[in-house]
Amino acid sequence: MKKIFLLLFTTINLSTFLSFDQKPSFDIKSSVARGKDVYTTYCTSCHMEQGEGIDEVYPPLAKSDYMMADKKRSIQQILKGVSGEIKVKGKIYNSEMPGQDLSDQEVSDVLNYVRNSFGNKGDAVTPEQVKAGRN
Repeated sequence: MKKIFLLLFTTINLSTFLSFDQKPSFDIKSSVARGKDVYTTYCTSCHMEQGEGIDEVYPPLAKSDYMMADKKRSIQQILKGVSGEIKVKGKIYNSEMPGQDLSDQEVSDVLNYVRNSFGNKGDAVTPEQVKAGRN
């Protein structure tokens, strides 16, 4: 009986210890919800409310092959801006986007919003990935 009790006690303590050691999973739904506000504040004036952009001036984010192709590039472009030609959905755009002074969380949130709105479907961008992109 002592062995069973000891085994049960050890199992409970081990599982409790392991559950505290694990990081909570990333909540993309909350990130997307916050990202909508960031998008409205910083992105809507050029990329428009539904991410359609302005033809021949500002590229679309809706169903954007360019943006969805490279998560690291998207992080860099929000942080540091973009200038020069880019090709989005078969069209060349040559305008300038300034870098944005956003926190790692805000960059994560706005990218999660855009990458999961306007016909896009993408995996999560975490604040840790943004932080790594700053270096």
